[in-house]
Amino acid sequence: MSELKKGSKKLLNAWAFYDWANSVYTLTIASSIFPIFYSALFISEIKTVSAFGFEFKSTALITFVTAFTFLVVALTSPILSGIADYVGNKKAFMKFFCYLGSLGCIGLYWFNLEHIHVSLLFYFMGLIGYWGSLVFYNSYLPDIAFEEQQDRISAKGFAWGYIGSVLLLILNLAMVMKPEWFGFEISISEALLNSGNESAVNQALEAAKNNASIKAMRVSFVTVGVWWALFSQYSFYYLPKGVSSGNKVTRAIIFNGIRELKQVWVQLKSNLRLKRYLYAFFVFSMAVQTIMLVAVYFGEEEINWGGDSEKTVGLIGSILIIQLIAVLGAYLTSLASEKFGNIKTLIGINMIWMATCFYAYFMFTPTQFYIAAGVVGFVMGGIQSLARSTYSKFLPETEDTTSYFSFYDVAEKVGIVIGMVIFASIDQITGTMRNAILFLFIFFLLGIVMLLRVPKGSAEV
Repeated sequence: MSELKKGSKKLLNAWAFYDWANSVYTLTIASSIFPIFYSALFISEIKTVSAFGFEFKSTALITFVTAFTFLVVALTSPILSGIADYVGNKKAFMKFFCYLGSLGCIGLYWFNLEHIHVSLLFYFMGLIGYWGSLVFYNSYLPDIAFEEQQDRISAKGFAWGYIGSVLLLILNLAMVMKPEWFGFEISISEALLNSGNESAVNQALEAAKNNASIKAMRVSFVTVGVWWALFSQYSFYYLPKGVSSGNKVTRAIIFNGIRELKQVWVQLKSNLRLKRYLYAFFVFSMAVQTIMLVAVYFGEEEINWGGDSEKTVGLIGSILIIQLIAVLGAYLTSLASEKFGNIKTLIGINMIWMATCFYAYFMFTPTQFYIAAGVVGFVMGGIQSLARSTYSKFLPETEDTTSYFSFYDVAEKVGIVIGMVIFASIDQITGTMRNAILFLFIFFLLGIVMLLRVPKGSAEV
């Protein structure tokens, strides 16, 4: 098949469709069902677990592991992107991480506390697969779209991702809430049923339902892995392979990506606009990504739910609210950027995030949590889509887009590592996630100050 021309509708849609394929990971694994599943594994009020020779608060452990994964991505992505540039086949690397992440999701079916290290390895695979593939996915944007197309196609990708992930989450939610519909057995012994002890029977039925729901959650992880690998094939079919150089990977070019990052850093010194934007992005993205990764853990631990079933419905329902509103938010953000410019729009969104952190510190009821979820949904998709397309617009004229987007991704990942470590440390030391979420207020404030220092270009961006 001949490669599609830059800017063609079919090529743009094929690129955006990868968001449809991989966004199910962020929704089901990172944001909703896995955090609920992980919490359900801890039966005691004091949720601690032994791992790596230490005793961790359950939420702190998963946050530290997440931070470590992003550190690995930050360290390896420039090396891999350098190899991809040299060999001329970024699509092969994108495929590798896609399938690694898919297998990690499927492996979560066997996640348990008795084998916590192997279980965390599967979690690590899913997370590194998702973010690793995004390094190469994002670098395609200036290759497949002209500048005037980038805001809209970037927003379209996020919108498709939200819609696709919500569809699968609805199925997964049905599996979890009504496991008997999907063949998961809910039963108690005949002797207990005939004992006449209504309280014991009700407790046994509740326990049986919880066990069936946990089994359904395990199967939902498999559906994510299959969905991700299956639907990505459309993108892989149409995305260009890259310009093959005919070169083989040798030891001499292993660290070519790091050298390219150094060159990008040197070039940034003469591009004040791009450099200051990257500083601002580093700071506010640190807070945004941290909140998105810990939101459900916060809701599970800090909100006063009526019971386990109410908690599950409430948390997944809040995620659905976020995703549905995010579609509208991404679209409206795109319109706002056209009218007011990218930087002004980003400043406004950061102000909303800053207010949300302050509000979250005082959240205790499900209703308050739903309100926060609606606000987060409105600004979540918008800030991600606009941050990516703004960076793409600020790039100098170059054919080496992979190196520039590798630099962008490394900045994002290092920021996430710092944000997650700070968050987990405050959670571990103080025993509450409220103090940690309030601390992120500072990052949004700094992000606003830094965005105000980004010089204006010849056109309002």
